[in-house]
Amino acid sequence: MPPYTEPEGELAKPMNRQDVRTLIIDDDPFIRMALSEAVSTWGYVPILAETVATGEAAFNAEDPAVALIDVDLPDGSGIDLLQKFTTARPDLIAIIITGNVDVEHTVAALRAGAHDFIGKPVRLAELEVTLRNALETHTLRKEVETVRRQRAADFSFEQIIGESPAMKKVKELAARVADSDVASILLQGETGTGKDLFAKAIHFTSSRAPHAYLAINCAALPATLIESELFGFEKGAFTDAKQRKEGLFEQAQGGTIFLDEIGEMELSLQAKLLRVLENGVFRRVGGLKDIRMDSRIVAASNQDLRRAGEEGRFRSDLFFRLSVIQIDIPPLRDRGDDVMLLAGHYIDQVNPKRRQKPLKGLSPPVETIFRNYEWKGNVRELRNVIERASILEDTELVTTTHLPADMLSGTGSAAESGNAVIMLPDGGVDLEQVEFELSRQAMERTGGNLTQAARLLNISRDQLRYKLRKAGLYEELTGSDPGDLTV
Repeated sequence: MPPYTEPEGELAKPMNRQDVRTLIIDDDPFIRMALSEAVSTWGYVPILAETVATGEAAFNAEDPAVALIDVDLPDGSGIDLLQKFTTARPDLIAIIITGNVDVEHTVAALRAGAHDFIGKPVRLAELEVTLRNALETHTLRKEVETVRRQRAADFSFEQIIGESPAMKKVKELAARVADSDVASILLQGETGTGKDLFAKAIHFTSSRAPHAYLAINCAALPATLIESELFGFEKGAFTDAKQRKEGLFEQAQGGTIFLDEIGEMELSLQAKLLRVLENGVFRRVGGLKDIRMDSRIVAASNQDLRRAGEEGRFRSDLFFRLSVIQIDIPPLRDRGDDVMLLAGHYIDQVNPKRRQKPLKGLSPPVETIFRNYEWKGNVRELRNVIERASILEDTELVTTTHLPADMLSGTGSAAESGNAVIMLPDGGVDLEQVEFELSRQAMERTGGNLTQAARLLNISRDQLRYKLRKAGLYEELTGSDPGDLTV
């Protein structure tokens, strides 16, 4: 019987695959020669070996992408050699070739990591298709892996900006939780603190990263729709259920489900979610069969769910089940100089979109305002302020000219809570420039009325007039001749 049979059709044209090295290990010289000529014709680079020892040496020296391995070799088993290869290189495309095709050999080869199992005499057309499909699968897997690595980098804890002690503590806790087997995590924090970023970082840095990450906003959908989105439904379960649909719990098997604003979920649906968390099974809407769940639940809320439970607005038993691990994300006002880091980050993000010169940073008065402002909208509010300034600002610094009115008036500032009205930045400020800037703002806010502007600054009318003259702003803001600089 010949060692191989010619394909019935014409061999595929050579492809540009000169970087695809193919290791051929077979003790029959005629088979080695035939396979070598075939893979060369297909555009691959053949590497030949006839024993386990020479095959292992060639594998280590050449680092092939593909290995064609005979089962019975003079000095050992090709399947044992395959096991060594795939252990060292899990991405290797290995194909077993043997004249003794049986179930035992096939199962052993597949368990050892073989991509396929081909019997002798080798049909070259079959082998060519097998190689081409294997390489396409290999390429797709590498692309998927690249995307996964990129997503893991994009949503890692390192991408969550914050160097304050409070944020470092929270990130360390979240990283430890991500690396654990805990099935439910509760994120609590004010609106805009970044709960969704923490949820993604927990997923993409965990062992669940290769599987799906699915999110649903419990405040955006009615209870009936949330139920069908979470659990899926059977055909005919309700009027529009024309075919069966898998819910998030099925789609995210092995992965993570992010339930945002879970405090808005209706009590009846909370009871069903509790059953899923307790028993690890669920049913599609209209279904009779239990389906086992293997997903991590990350829930988030801007409410105090413990208090909501005490007030009857949230099931206390669900709260305790969700809060096996509770992570409280601090508001921006409690994060110190993180506000400066975040401002710089968002300035870098908006600069490519600016038609004017790039923003270089914040003016000293704006730095002072940023440090003392309460940031009730947290990081989201800060981002919006920077985006607004990038559109309206004509200078290279963010000035007070285009800040929202409540920031300039002190509404929501630290002064409301009894803290210092002004905080000195680490790098210091030009005090005279701050005085000039505040005087200008007071005049603009009062429409150029010296008396009212002086009252806002808690100084006399004459003192304000002197400061405006000294700054060269008097004529601009009042329309009068500045005269001399004496009071």
